[in-house]
Amino acid sequence: MIAPRRFLPSISSLLALEAVDRLGTATAAADELSLTHSAVSRQLKVLEEQLAVRLLVRDGKRLQLTPAGAAYAQSVRTILSDLARESLKVKATGSRDSLNLAILPAFGMYWLNPRLRTFCDTYPEILVNQISRVAPFDFGRENFDAALHFGARDWAGVDYLPLAEERVRAVCAPGFAEDLPVSPQRLLTMPLLHLESRSGAWEQWFHQHGCDAHHLRGMLFDQFANMVEAAAAGFGAVLLPDFLASKELEAGRLVPASSGYMHAGGTYYLIWPKSTNPSAALVRLIDWLSCQSDLPDRDKPARRE
Repeated sequence: MIAPRRFLPSISSLLALEAVDRLGTATAAADELSLTHSAVSRQLKVLEEQLAVRLLVRDGKRLQLTPAGAAYAQSVRTILSDLARESLKVKATGSRDSLNLAILPAFGMYWLNPRLRTFCDTYPEILVNQISRVAPFDFGRENFDAALHFGARDWAGVDYLPLAEERVRAVCAPGFAEDLPVSPQRLLTMPLLHLESRSGAWEQWFHQHGCDAHHLRGMLFDQFANMVEAAAAGFGAVLLPDFLASKELEAGRLVPASSGYMHAGGTYYLIWPKSTNPSAALVRLIDWLSCQSDLPDRDKPARRE
């Protein structure tokens, strides 16, 4: 048993409180919940009696939550959202095993998903759910079995499976400049697009090509997808990982802005928490991805008994 029944209000009462907090009146809450005004009022009264705490006060035609009521409504909103999400997960998964995977959007779309098709065909009983995360998070607080990570082995408390190194190239729209591809010296004078998570990438690229570049300015983006669209629209040249640039080059939306590649100095990993034993479904994914890695001399994770 999780808790005594007296601490577990009905879903109807919680929905009524959340709606009144968000909408401001019992009438608006009743319309949204397809209830009568009196039904919403009864639900709120029952909730206050059950908790023995004043949650609302009337301010003219509006219902104003007390500080205790506002704090409780915020917690209720989070719990109801989590419950709805978990219910959707159960409905979508059915009787199959599921994995919740936090992905880096571009790498997940262009590197992982084409390979994942074979995994899903091989293990139709496993459903891989994907949710974008571009920054590290706490596995203890988020409902993820594993994640994609780029950079160094700097995520504490996880095991690593190396998947690919990042090799980048400079690309731009076909009409961005005359006589493409241009020299690095000429590219240095043109508009450049930057990614927040790759600070200093252009400086590193120019340094590798023998150009002194400091304090470069230009449009800033938080995800590759938006930056690619801006580049295709002619706003500037962009550094893209080869797995993403190759798709755009094949489609003809982008062309090489300058020749040559650059190793970005980071690695893409699949990571999962050391604090818990991986499920059978995750072990299958780890073993399968270890055979898909682009790294010829990778270190495979030790099997955990």
